[in-house]
Amino acid sequence: MQAIRQCSACARHAVGGLVRNQDVSLLQRRSASSIRYLSTCENRRSGVQKPGELTNPTHISLASLSVGHGLWQVEDLSHNSLIRRAASVLTDSSSTFLSQATLALTEALTDYSKAVHSRITFQKRYLASLGKMSPSEEESLRRAISGWRAEAAERLNECKHYDSTWINAVNISKMAAEAAYSSGAHQASILVQTNIQVAQSQVEEARKLSAEADKKLAETKVEEIQRMAEYNAFLDGNEHEVHEAYLRED
Repeated sequence: MQAIRQCSACARHAVGGLVRNQDVSLLQRRSASSIRYLSTCENRRSGVQKPGELTNPTHISLASLSVGHGLWQVEDLSHNSLIRRAASVLTDSSSTFLSQATLALTEALTDYSKAVHSRITFQKRYLASLGKMSPSEEESLRRAISGWRAEAAERLNECKHYDSTWINAVNISKMAAEAAYSSGAHQASILVQTNIQVAQSQVEEARKLSAEADKKLAETKVEEIQRMAEYNAFLDGNEHEVHEAYLRED
């Protein structure tokens, strides 16, 4: 009987210990949850984000938008700043205009020089072959000379047209450089002045080549006059000899 009472007491003691252990575990879980909750609240108030939140696209977009808005706020929109920007745009446009006009003029001058040299080549060939060609060969050379003469004249008209455009482009670029300098856009002004110098150098070189072609053409014309005079004198002499021989036969 006493053993039974001792067993009952042991059972109650074990059950009581189990209940107390469960209560302690429950209290520990609740305490941990409370600590996590308080930590989260504190982080939110202090602006600290979890690593996962930093990669959230919504947070990134909002941050970018906020930064962009801040840039607009600090951007200099004063009159002087806007004038400098406009002057820079003007220098860019004038440089593009000058570049295109320079390219057109230099190509026209180069094509003119080529046409003149081609005409000189065929003209010298014709003069060297006087009296030695068949009628068809002589006609072919004359056509080639005439064709290159027309080609040179057409290219010369293009040179005059683009030369006028190029002069306007240079003047506009000079005014743009002055405007940029006076507005404070010194770097843009220096860049345009450099572009003007480069364009002038390129056009000067192309004009030098065309001038040399014109000089050679003038020399060829003088040679042509002399050669034709000699050839005509030769023909007149032959006709005179034929006439004297005819008279002797009579």
